[in-house]
Amino acid sequence: MIRIALVGCGRISKRHSDLLGGDQIAGAKLSAVCDIVEERAKALGEAWGVPWFTDMHEMMKEHGDEIDALSILTESGNHARNVLELAPYNKHFIVEKPMALTVEDADEMIKVCDEHHVKLFVIKQNRFNVPVVKLREALEEDRFGKLVMGTVRVRWCRPQRYYDQDDWRGTWQYDGGVLTNQASHHVDLLEWMMGDVESVFAKSRTALVDIEAEDTAVVMLKFKNGALGIIEATTATRPVDLEGSISVLGEKGTVVIGGFAVNQMVTWNFETSRPEDEDVLTKYSVNPPNVYGFGHQEYYNHVVSCIKGKSRQLVDGLEGRKSLELISAIYESIETGQEIKLRFVPKLCRLGGK
Repeated sequence: MIRIALVGCGRISKRHSDLLGGDQIAGAKLSAVCDIVEERAKALGEAWGVPWFTDMHEMMKEHGDEIDALSILTESGNHARNVLELAPYNKHFIVEKPMALTVEDADEMIKVCDEHHVKLFVIKQNRFNVPVVKLREALEEDRFGKLVMGTVRVRWCRPQRYYDQDDWRGTWQYDGGVLTNQASHHVDLLEWMMGDVESVFAKSRTALVDIEAEDTAVVMLKFKNGALGIIEATTATRPVDLEGSISVLGEKGTVVIGGFAVNQMVTWNFETSRPEDEDVLTKYSVNPPNVYGFGHQEYYNHVVSCIKGKSRQLVDGLEGRKSLELISAIYESIETGQEIKLRFVPKLCRLGGK
């Protein structure tokens, strides 16, 4: 049994605690919880009958023998600090997106985990969505031929009251804007499907809320394979969420996955059809119904399998770093008004800064 403790008991912790505390992950269970806000830690700990702490070092000293892995669910700007401070306890890490806010911090996280011989998992649960898995299979089987264009759209609603829940939301130091937070999964998917990025050019604005970072952005990408890409991301959709989607177009086929969170197959068309294609829109078009947190559940199943040596990590520190570097380049383009080529050295990117 892999015993997992949660560091951070904010909004996202409910999904993690429901799965781990509710025996939804075979081979894993919730071991302890920690948050600097006492009422949050106490409420979550008592809800699941596990020890709760307000100091993560106290948790490790008192309860460390009963912990195999730590899920880092704190503010994005604190992920790196948490991992660096906790690494000497020699526990595996499961880190919510984004893994950090600067590439330098991501590199330090990778380095310290290597030094302590522990695994670093970066949560990209949408990679496990059933339609996304089918899209990836089609790419690996070269069904698209030459890739032409890839597009992601995040049209979600986050009103001012969402940002007012915590003073770190929408700040450069701890959160970033829609690109870093809500759209980071989609940026990851686009790069995973289309390949390495050669350059980006981006524009953004803060349209409807009072925050430091952006709530709306548009990005043009050129991939190393010659394909082009578009990222359209906003939390200024009103009055409710609209979509989270990805489209991949190639010389031999087109796939579009829509829904609220890239969870519904909309289009599956290929020049050369196969008998199994008929099943895609019937059996693999959506995630299983009534499965709470399907992506996170599948991700935790994957984590357990990797820790037990049965699977290879899909998103380790190096893989998580790739989308962070891309997002940093996007912000550099926004600040400079220039096309930015990867690899690059950030000069004006404000993400992760005070």
